[in-house]
Amino acid sequence: MNFALILFILLVVSAALWVADHFVFRKRRAPGAKEPVWVEYGASFFPVILIVFLLRSFVVEPFKIPSGSMLPTLLVGDFIAVNKFTYGIRLPVINKKIVEMNTPQRGDVVVFRYPPDPSLDYIKRVVGLPGDRVAYLNKRLTINGKPVEVEKSGDYFDAERLFYTPRYEEKLGDRQHMLLIEADAPAYVPHVMQYPQRDKCLYNTEGFVCEVPAGHYFVMGDNRDNSQDSRVWGFVPDENLVGKAFYIWFNFSELTRIGGFR
Repeated sequence: MNFALILFILLVVSAALWVADHFVFRKRRAPGAKEPVWVEYGASFFPVILIVFLLRSFVVEPFKIPSGSMLPTLLVGDFIAVNKFTYGIRLPVINKKIVEMNTPQRGDVVVFRYPPDPSLDYIKRVVGLPGDRVAYLNKRLTINGKPVEVEKSGDYFDAERLFYTPRYEEKLGDRQHMLLIEADAPAYVPHVMQYPQRDKCLYNTEGFVCEVPAGHYFVMGDNRDNSQDSRVWGFVPDENLVGKAFYIWFNFSELTRIGGFR
């Protein structure tokens, strides 16, 4: 569902009703006369819809975590806030960038339109930047030939699967985060799609090596063995970026998570 488009249509309709009432029909009503239903439930909502539309389009957008691909950083059911202007200001609905600002950095958690189906929003961590050579062989990540720092940090209990998974602390750029790697899961990437510029990647039984093309990013989930990400469906074009995730503002099951994440 394209919520941005729906909100835009509601904004246009309510704005038209507000303009019609403000400049035409209000002048024709008798003093003290009750407003008609279309004004009460249509035009009167215009200012509220306008504020919501502007905030959601240019400032911050809510997003709910639908799967466990970002465990242990983000849990299923986390409601997060997404900064909409960090990576540039874009026109709503058509998502065209009109003001250049920052670019994603390694370690950023980003929301983007899923390349095979842009009607869906996905969330992953940026691993590779344009021009990077990203390799994940035998579950060891290297970028431009340099191994990424990783250190064992106990085990993580997955309450959904009732399963303990080795947990590690990884450092991407100047960012540290936790990730999960299952020792018994295979190193190769199964069910790889025929995505654009797949010739930039080489797959084998040990994993893969990819050259990130210009204007694209390579993303992976923190739950490395349970994430459908760039390893499977390819690179994320810059125009697909929605924003940078930075804050957990609610979780119905675990209120203590409110205010977490960064």
